[in-house]
Amino acid sequence: MALRSILIADDEESIRHLLTVLLTERGYDVRAVSDGEEALRELQARDYHALVTDVRMPKLDGLALVRAAQAASPETTIIVMSAYGSHQLAIEAMKAGAYDYLGKPFRPDEVLLVLRKAEERERLRLENLTLRREIARARGPSQLVAESPAMREVMRVVHKVAPTATTVLIEGESGTGKEVVARAIHELSPRAERPFVAVNCGAIPEQLIESELFGHAKGAFTDAGTAKRGLFEEAEGGTLLLDEVAELPLLLQPALLRVLQESEVRRVGDTRSAKVDVRVLAATNRDLAALVQAGRFREDLYYRLNVVGVKVPPLRERLEEIPALAARFLGRHGAAARRISPRALELLQRYRWPGNVRELENALERALVLSEEEELEPEALPEAVRSAGAAPEPVPASLDPDDFSVKRAQRVMEADLIRRALEHTGGNRTRAAELLELSPRALLYKIREYGLE
Repeated sequence: MALRSILIADDEESIRHLLTVLLTERGYDVRAVSDGEEALRELQARDYHALVTDVRMPKLDGLALVRAAQAASPETTIIVMSAYGSHQLAIEAMKAGAYDYLGKPFRPDEVLLVLRKAEERERLRLENLTLRREIARARGPSQLVAESPAMREVMRVVHKVAPTATTVLIEGESGTGKEVVARAIHELSPRAERPFVAVNCGAIPEQLIESELFGHAKGAFTDAGTAKRGLFEEAEGGTLLLDEVAELPLLLQPALLRVLQESEVRRVGDTRSAKVDVRVLAATNRDLAALVQAGRFREDLYYRLNVVGVKVPPLRERLEEIPALAARFLGRHGAAARRISPRALELLQRYRWPGNVRELENALERALVLSEEEELEPEALPEAVRSAGAAPEPVPASLDPDDFSVKRAQRVMEADLIRRALEHTGGNRTRAAELLELSPRALLYKIREYGLE
């Protein structure tokens, strides 16, 4: 893409004249101003493809102008000019967001070369942006399926919170798709074209997690031969997902709280902090509120993460989504044309799926590998899924007073509630599902599970 409109800011009239003539002759639309304040007003008044500015100017110097221009016109490519002795300022300007710099005095061909490089970078950026948008449109937000009432509620919250910068805590059992929900929030947000970085807090050794999140300075510890950016800096302008945030060491939690409050990070071994612009999402399969009560998670950090909460329901509570999920997984594994037999689909919808959506995908991938038939039959499914079709064991009407199992007590209570709801509605399952706050499909599954048919 050609950078057709260019704003020049320099207090030397000779430089302004030279660049105006040179670039106008090459077909550029050029506007030249003599100080930083006037340049900033121009950027706020109209769009420029590029800004070429000196680093030393009256009223508003080039470094301050670069920072202000980033906020006023983030899509504008910035090139700084520096005379002998001010190269350090030019380097600071590049750290602040400038693309490149020219040393004074410069030759005309140097100016044109820098502009051509900037145009090539912009062309590649736009091509990448177009491709990502096409992929996103084809897939929808992160392959998120929302056909059950419970998941439609999740999507309602996702759409409400995505345009904001609010921190979101995503809770749900392992394998329910918490990262998928986080990606949907990112993809529907203004940060969609910036990085999405996910880190599993439980997968990084405790002694390394601070360096991974915040980076480290050269020499901060024995193996730190070079400085390293942390994941907060890697996610600059985008979204950072702290997956399994409950596993974050207690001693490190104050540092995370400070980042959330101050929007700045300090690398391990460094004496200076750096500002970061990162939207933080957190996910967990544990009860954070209970961990707070037990003194294993900071209460102030919990409330800072849980500004908006999203609870992703387990797959057993949204069984009506299994056909759509199954079709999507078959397509993901290159088998979109293959089908699932009605009997196999019935088994998929009767199984409890303790591993949730992740287990469903693994089961279908296994079936694709083991079956050569066009239609997947029950025989290709895992034994645990096939046995879901066996006759259910009836749940007793009351619990043995000598039985202290919480799990069995929950099953007895749930079966009793379903039995009473069906009696209350005269066997009307749709109305009973409403009373029980279950989907009709989930109720049907539980009726079969508890032998209440």
